[in-house]
Amino acid sequence: MVHHSTPQQPSTSQAPAGQEAAWLQRLDTPLQMGVEGPLAGLSFAVKDNIDVAGLPTTAACPAFSHPAAAHATAVQRLLAAGASLHGKTNMDQFACGLNGTRSPYGPVPNAFDARLVSGGSSSGSAWVVATGQVDFALGTDTAGSGRVPAGLNNIVGLKPSKGLISTHGVLPAAQSVDCVSIFARTVDVAVQVLQTLAAHDPADPFSRRLPLKDQPLPAAFVFGVPDTLAFFGDELARAEFEGAQERLRTLGGTPRVIDYAPLAEAAALLYESALVAERYAAVRDFFDAHETEVVEPVRSILGAGRRYSAADLVQAQVRLKGCAQRVVDLWQQIDVLLVPTAPTHYSIEAMLADPVTLNRNLGQYTNFVNLLDYAALSVPSSLRSDGLPFGITLIGPCGSDLQLAELGQRYHQATGLPLGATGQPLPAPRSLQGLRPQPAVASLPLAVVGAHLSGMPLNHQLTERGATLLEATTTSAHYRLFALPGTTPPKPGLQRHPGQGAPIAIEVWNLPMAEVGSFLAGVPAPLGLGSLELADGRWVHGFICEGHALEGATDITPHGGWRAYIAARQAQR
Repeated sequence: MVHHSTPQQPSTSQAPAGQEAAWLQRLDTPLQMGVEGPLAGLSFAVKDNIDVAGLPTTAACPAFSHPAAAHATAVQRLLAAGASLHGKTNMDQFACGLNGTRSPYGPVPNAFDARLVSGGSSSGSAWVVATGQVDFALGTDTAGSGRVPAGLNNIVGLKPSKGLISTHGVLPAAQSVDCVSIFARTVDVAVQVLQTLAAHDPADPFSRRLPLKDQPLPAAFVFGVPDTLAFFGDELARAEFEGAQERLRTLGGTPRVIDYAPLAEAAALLYESALVAERYAAVRDFFDAHETEVVEPVRSILGAGRRYSAADLVQAQVRLKGCAQRVVDLWQQIDVLLVPTAPTHYSIEAMLADPVTLNRNLGQYTNFVNLLDYAALSVPSSLRSDGLPFGITLIGPCGSDLQLAELGQRYHQATGLPLGATGQPLPAPRSLQGLRPQPAVASLPLAVVGAHLSGMPLNHQLTERGATLLEATTTSAHYRLFALPGTTPPKPGLQRHPGQGAPIAIEVWNLPMAEVGSFLAGVPAPLGLGSLELADGRWVHGFICEGHALEGATDITPHGGWRAYIAARQAQR
């Protein structure tokens, strides 16, 4: 028997802001099937368009509320794996929205600032994870509902490949593209849940047996960046996305600008074509009988589906196939696509005043993903100078879920961010279930000081050979740095001067031994390979400069490094 209340609250002084709006049904006694299994000890919540036997499924519409006769397949599998269910969470009504304000049960606030939107439609599920109420939560994702709330609340949002997780027992939004999504504070927990849920289910018309790529992306990978980027006036978000690209570079990535037009065109079809008829079809019987009990603008979105003919729908599907054809070659050019999860933050007040335009803006980088059958992972990227989270999304072809997770975990670890809104530190990374590690490769730690630094003109000579950044540090205080005359691109020369030098900023890269020869072949005289002493007393291989080449060179040691010198020179122009 299930015991529940609506919702159980501690005193106001103890309850985090937003708890009342986030939980729709919070169980007095968590629901468990046993204490053993791969997810034993983990707690979870589910979005209220997912059935839990004995609890009402409302989809954030009181008139629609009805008790569920059985668990959704996903819920059943989680309980069988030992996880404990703590309740059901608020959402944008009928999963129509990306902001979390379209619910008669109240808007779910952002976990970092209660004046701002949480993102939706899986708003409550993101909030209970970000604030530490549960270990993970299920959402759904049709147009970004499993990613936007993750990006706005500093948590992980795993949007699996379509058909990988059963949607049986989930109220459809647009059934042909719906996915059950996973919110967690770390990537490894999200992958644990994914591996528990990934299974073919004949009860789901769109379920499929889908083998996942089980090896990481190459050490040297190419990430796509849209050629047009909109942040709707939010320059803090723009700056954070530039920083995200730099971090991916340090992880071995090389950026490539891609044509975003066909992706944007596909995204527009979801709401601006006959494809919206699928949303109406999902709740047609209820909607036709209870239209006035549906909140705006959800009512208008669903009602718009009535006016399209079958021929209109076929035409929209053909247009979507056309968009897909235009990006067939995209994955021959890049290994992963990088986008902001959400381009900006909005206040609840502003969203309520302009619910259609601002909601559309939040989906700037999400709507096309399910339509084109891609996998996606939203991971925390940074906390902006105003204290608000900024997230990125890694997108890959169908079946790339584990590859995205491996890169996403490395990226998340590189941020040093706290877990959600809990203030707790990010734990050490764990091996990801189902992913085969790459074979160990002999490598050479190599210190670079100039044009091979991250973001500098020759850094690609390292990343294209599979080199990865180990650390950014300095030499010991026994070196002087010089700007060499007549070099293209400009290069420095480093020379040891015991007792007369200063610490010089460097980076240490791990270069596969098989690539050392070709790399050194491209290093012109007077530079050569030698040994450098680091600030902590270690010695590593690195670039040194022949003494004769320093005649006429400018001593730039006071700048402390090549990057600072270049920046100072550019500032003088």
